[in-house]
Amino acid sequence: MSISETRGRTASHIGSARSKTEPESIFKFPHRIPLRLAAFVLIHLCALPAICGVKTKLDDEKWFEIGARVQGWYQAVSEEDALHLNDFMMRRAYFYLQGQVAPKLTFFTHIAGDRLGQEGMDSPGSGLGTGVSLRDGWIAYAPFEELKIQAGRMYVPFTRSYGTESTFALLTLDLPFMQGGVRAKTFYPSNVGRDDGVTVWGNLAKGIVQYRVGVFDGQQGTQSIQKSPRTAARISINPLESEGQWFNKGNYLGSKKILSIGVGYDRQADLKWASNRPTADYSAWTVDSFFDHPIKSSAVNFEWAYTGIKNSPELADAKTWYLQGGWLMPAFTKAFRMQPYGKYESVYRNAAADTGYAGGGVNLLFKQHDVKLTFEFNKVLPESGSMEKPKSIFTVQMQVGI
Repeated sequence: MSISETRGRTASHIGSARSKTEPESIFKFPHRIPLRLAAFVLIHLCALPAICGVKTKLDDEKWFEIGARVQGWYQAVSEEDALHLNDFMMRRAYFYLQGQVAPKLTFFTHIAGDRLGQEGMDSPGSGLGTGVSLRDGWIAYAPFEELKIQAGRMYVPFTRSYGTESTFALLTLDLPFMQGGVRAKTFYPSNVGRDDGVTVWGNLAKGIVQYRVGVFDGQQGTQSIQKSPRTAARISINPLESEGQWFNKGNYLGSKKILSIGVGYDRQADLKWASNRPTADYSAWTVDSFFDHPIKSSAVNFEWAYTGIKNSPELADAKTWYLQGGWLMPAFTKAFRMQPYGKYESVYRNAAADTGYAGGGVNLLFKQHDVKLTFEFNKVLPESGSMEKPKSIFTVQMQVGI
């Protein structure tokens, strides 16, 4: 693939604000009345008591739990030499059902829509822009804490941020840019960050070590004549308190003392992403660290990761890293807290110009992660000569969960 072609792909990687031929300002209020109504409801939910899923016990062996989580966004996007964009959307609307049907045999499902109403996004089959789909869905057998076998659609056991953390319990507004955050696409092949397959995982040494190993379908709709399975693996070490769940948090709000160091690897052989790209192996590796610790009546949070990538669908050959940190301030009232944070991310492409992403924001926590308001500002900083344009993105998020 030529340099210009790669730059062309990466220029659109986080979405263009709009061309000059369109109206002077795009404001979608008349077409987004349901979203305004939803935002109104979310704001008034801030006054309600803390909320959680509803769990029902059927007998001594069977139970189920249902719940929902919603993130409503307003985004203002300004791009150099382009028109301003105002965009209202439901960033995530997830309904979950989980339960146990027999001892050690459980199931989990997420019926979800992502980026519902985002300008220029329309992939109903994946539940992106329009429609809903099965985001997660698996059956798990766990004979021991050290051995769990999970089959279905799930996170790829690779990165920490988009491989272990719940997107409803993050420090920042969203995932890192290169892992699908804000208005970007995930650098690795996936079905909205998931894949279909089997993962064996467990917690060793009383939760100090967690391992995950999986085999998956990998790239869908491949142009390759033969498709090899995708393999991925991750291991993390937690010398303080353990993180023993499938969905862990990226922001514990001072409730746990976490120090985690992890490594991951992801690979699929003989892939051809496009007719003008050669058949080659995709592979990526990552190393990351995470620290979340209370300090008297406050808490600090830091996360860092570095990833090396070969033949990815979005970046081709590249390296990327990010660093983010936040401070949970002492409580203003019994329920309300503030948490300012900052972040920086960079991607170095072998065949195109590099890009930096700088941002910061604040979480207003009314009922911890159950009722949260987030303000975040990001700057996209492409290298001189890049086909990508400098961009400013301001986002307001309302999040509730039940």
